[in-house]
Amino acid sequence: MKQRKLLKFGVPVNRTSLRKLFSLFIIGMMGLFILTGVLTSFEPGHGLTSSQIHEWSSDIKGEHFLYLIGMENQYFKSVLPNDSEPPRISSLLFEIATSINPNDPRSLLGRELPGFALFDGSILIAGEGTDYTNLPVESAPPMDVILAEREATQESLERLEQLENEREEIEETTDGRKVVHIIHSHNTESFLPELETDEPNEAYHNKVNITLVGEKLSQELEKRGIGSEVEERDIQDTLREKGWNYPQSYDASRNFVIEAMEQNSDLHYFFDIHRDSLPRERTTVTINNEEFARTVFVIGGNHENYEDNYELAKTLHNKLEEKYPGLSRGVILKDGPYTNGRFNQDLSRNSVLIEFGGVDNTLEETYRSAEAVAEIFAEFYWDAHPVDE
Repeated sequence: MKQRKLLKFGVPVNRTSLRKLFSLFIIGMMGLFILTGVLTSFEPGHGLTSSQIHEWSSDIKGEHFLYLIGMENQYFKSVLPNDSEPPRISSLLFEIATSINPNDPRSLLGRELPGFALFDGSILIAGEGTDYTNLPVESAPPMDVILAEREATQESLERLEQLENEREEIEETTDGRKVVHIIHSHNTESFLPELETDEPNEAYHNKVNITLVGEKLSQELEKRGIGSEVEERDIQDTLREKGWNYPQSYDASRNFVIEAMEQNSDLHYFFDIHRDSLPRERTTVTINNEEFARTVFVIGGNHENYEDNYELAKTLHNKLEEKYPGLSRGVILKDGPYTNGRFNQDLSRNSVLIEFGGVDNTLEETYRSAEAVAEIFAEFYWDAHPVDE
């Protein structure tokens, strides 16, 4: 009986190549674990955040990609403008490694000078005259200033009464639904011309304050068919009841916003209204022979939804610039370990903090600005919601 010969097939394997592949796999896994460990070991505020990535990527221009492609094909460089410059990789790597921006000295000084970080922030969109010397300032007043009984002028008290009467005359809108929520985390912020004092640090009042601007904004929205509600509870009073400090104002207002969202699922837009501490020359603009309190949009960057909120702020800023040139001071990003950096904007993708005027503006000037903001927001809203959902 003949024995069958079995054919054997095999693939020659180089043992040296296997060792190299195995070694590279082990080294790659070790490198991955080391990199992950480094990134997750940073203290809060020093790690890699989406806002940092956005800041770095915003410096990358389309022509930079042409430079990269031009390294392989010189033809692409011929279409570049004469004044264009190649990307500065060294500066970007230096900023990533040290968190210091060579073009922004504040990134170094803010770590060394006490209190300097209060002015920290990034200008996402610069309005007329806006630079790093006049960013919105958020400072906590002494508790005795907040508690002090301060007299308001007779004119401001009359405006308060008039505003309350106008509310009663406005009809229901958006089929009776409230779609905009307005709150004032620093509800006692007031305006010197409305008070019987000239001290900026005393511009606080329990009735004649920034809440009147929020009420005016609400009324102007409803006149344009957009239902809105204003949080009427006293947030600063809540702080005193809980024994909390002024920086915890956003913690107190957060509970109110969450409660409002749970009670009304129709709420879609959220505005936290403030006034700035800067002087009049920085916060006032004349348009058509009338003086307006300038606005500025503030976005918190310490959460993942900030880019959506930025898109809303950018849209509103651009619309204001079209109809009321110079009214908006721009869009500011606040992030990092030295600021709240959320302002409760993580609760909604349509949330913005808006500063109306400064300590030297009048209520009349802020009312004009509130009407302007309501006008451009109504245009935006009805474009986005042509038919009530």
